[in-house]
Amino acid sequence: MKDWLRKHPQVRTIRVAAADLNGQARGKRIPARFADKVVKDGTRFPFSVLNLDIWGEDIDDSPLVFEQGDADGILRPTERGFMPMPWLEAPTALLPIWMFREDGRPYEGDPRHALRAVLDRYKARGLTPVVAVELEFFLIDDSGKTLQVPPSPRSGKRRKAAEALSIRALDAFDIFFTDLYDACEEMDIPADTATSETGLGQFEVNLMHCEDALRAADDAWFFKLLVKGLARRHGFAASFMAKPYPEYSGSGLHMHFSVLDAQGRNVFDNGGPTGTAMMRHAVAGCLNAMHDSTLVFAPHANSYDRLVPGMHAPTAISWGYENRTTAVRIPAGNPAARRIEHRVAGGDVNPYLLVATILGAALTGIEDQEEPPQAIMGNAYALEDLPQIPPSWEAAIQSFENSAIMPRILPRELIRNYVLTKRQELHYLAELSPEEQVELYLDTV
Repeated sequence: MKDWLRKHPQVRTIRVAAADLNGQARGKRIPARFADKVVKDGTRFPFSVLNLDIWGEDIDDSPLVFEQGDADGILRPTERGFMPMPWLEAPTALLPIWMFREDGRPYEGDPRHALRAVLDRYKARGLTPVVAVELEFFLIDDSGKTLQVPPSPRSGKRRKAAEALSIRALDAFDIFFTDLYDACEEMDIPADTATSETGLGQFEVNLMHCEDALRAADDAWFFKLLVKGLARRHGFAASFMAKPYPEYSGSGLHMHFSVLDAQGRNVFDNGGPTGTAMMRHAVAGCLNAMHDSTLVFAPHANSYDRLVPGMHAPTAISWGYENRTTAVRIPAGNPAARRIEHRVAGGDVNPYLLVATILGAALTGIEDQEEPPQAIMGNAYALEDLPQIPPSWEAAIQSFENSAIMPRILPRELIRNYVLTKRQELHYLAELSPEEQVELYLDTV
């Protein structure tokens, strides 16, 4: 880490940042000449900082604040080390950090540690998850009274409608996407395909499969920071909020995963299209936890505007082969690449909680050797007898809080803190108009 700064003498300041429960970057700005001290000793800020609400406010009656005297945790650099922040004008480095207790134990309220704990359970069984994510987002001109797609830097014209898989739509923002891919190279984020999606000014970028699921979650978090920051540098906004436009489909964050054994073999591959018994066990685990874990996949008030039948977001707890109307899909293709696609989450999620929850749910199915119900054929939206995810934010909070399965997936302290955060947001969001809610979520999530 010290060598990185010496090789980049133009960097005069660094940001040390950790992800809170909402996926917001919390940390400090430090002159580069004091960076060696941070690398060696870490930095400190209160445990409660990882448990702030979406406005960045303390949680009312938080046990972290009042029962513990708002004690400090110790933030140490992650294995990622320094990386550039190409969306800022001045040369600046980001140093990702995560939180520990004074005695060196990981802080269980840190979402990155929650993912690490799940991965340790896989490792104990000689298994390694391989993870990839697909991130959808909107480019938005928010300078006026209403949201609209930014004018093309090439033509000065605005798109009047969505254009799925349109090369013209991509070319209209070629300068932005060229800068985005250059920045991903600088930050070592494995950005692959970009496509124009079905929403107005909506795009998707896929991140490549990674055999280090913690790094995959890091990449997704860094990518969201990068896209939002770089868009502002280009004069418009980029937002991962689930549903900025009522009349268009919202943004999802789909996760694909397979699992390797100690010899590097895909344990979901049976040489054919159906997959192995272990794949079915993992599917069953995902389905069994889906109702109670919806709060992770849809963490905000706006999230539930996306989760309505027929709007390209699954609401029924179901699975199928090569079926995009189901919540869990088994894509077709080479059996060696057999994998599970989890399709429920919106773009507004915390990537660490998302990956931890999906992999943790799959592991419960593997541990219990559960079998899923029959795979869905045809349109899952049209089947009325399928179990459903919670229909509202409040119902999702209650299901998450009272769940018997979530403590098998996430630490109890994180579950408590997350519920406190969401109940506070639920209370205060009720005071905002729909326009004020969009303004809140546009930049934060």
